[in-house]
Amino acid sequence: MGKRLRPITDSIPKSLIEIKENYTILDRQLFQMKYSGISKVYLLAGYLYEKIRERYGTYWKGVEIEYYVEDRPRGTLFAINNLLKMSDSKYYLVMNGDIVTDLNLKLLINQSLENAVTIAVTKLVSPYGIVELANGKIIGFKEKPTLPYYINAGIYFIDARFKEYFFAYEEGDVEKTVFPYLAKKGLLNYYMEEDTFWQSIDSQKDLEFVRKEFVNRIDKPWGYEKIIAETENYLTVQYYIMKDSFLPMHHHEKRDETLHILSGEGYLYIENEKIKLSKDDVIRVFPKKKHKIIALETLKILSYSTPYPDDYIEDE
Repeated sequence: MGKRLRPITDSIPKSLIEIKENYTILDRQLFQMKYSGISKVYLLAGYLYEKIRERYGTYWKGVEIEYYVEDRPRGTLFAINNLLKMSDSKYYLVMNGDIVTDLNLKLLINQSLENAVTIAVTKLVSPYGIVELANGKIIGFKEKPTLPYYINAGIYFIDARFKEYFFAYEEGDVEKTVFPYLAKKGLLNYYMEEDTFWQSIDSQKDLEFVRKEFVNRIDKPWGYEKIIAETENYLTVQYYIMKDSFLPMHHHEKRDETLHILSGEGYLYIENEKIKLSKDDVIRVFPKKKHKIIALETLKILSYSTPYPDDYIEDE
């Protein structure tokens, strides 16, 4: 019910909160699922579900949608069991409705096949700044550091052959019932990506953090692009290309571009030339040159160029 997000959630469920103008949490999740190869989505809904149905109906931007509606809150396990009992599939990808993340769902699915159950995990970021101590003194401070611990990222892959473990419980939280049991049985796997954006939206502060991330950001099937700075003389754009994805062949009529590889590995194809990309590489791409980028590992790239932000012509 999103009580800590009131008054926003007085009139809409959490999944319909906008993370930028006319772009909701659920818009983002359905976009990710579509480009991960998922064609049918079941919305395990309850509170104000009519608002969700009103926006998405039964077919939305190439994704078929069905609804399983709870009469009252009965926990995450009850919602998941609704899905497992009423739909016939070999595998299921389950995602909490308040998660905004850049985790590569396609890779998660491919790496989870033939496993019993897989949980996506992410590193814990301290909600507080920490104090560093040594020899009876305070020697420093760190503002909300990333800690050497992992938390449940709210995304699960379930092999249908292991449904009976879920059916052993009727309701409650899957995190407190089925998952601890599967862990003891050695049937619980994990999927992890380092340094990838993840945030559950539980408070106004969380929402502000996510909205800041999505300023000037456009999600793409391969990741996203974000304008970092724009003036009359120059343009700086950040590209985030997921592992095993690619920025399609394209060219710029006027834009003279220099690519700075911040992290990851891949290849840049310019016309007939193939260039290996690694951290700290800097490559210039002249106007009218057709080029594409393939990510062998997740690539983070800064593009410094002359202006013309709309100067993008796809060639394939």
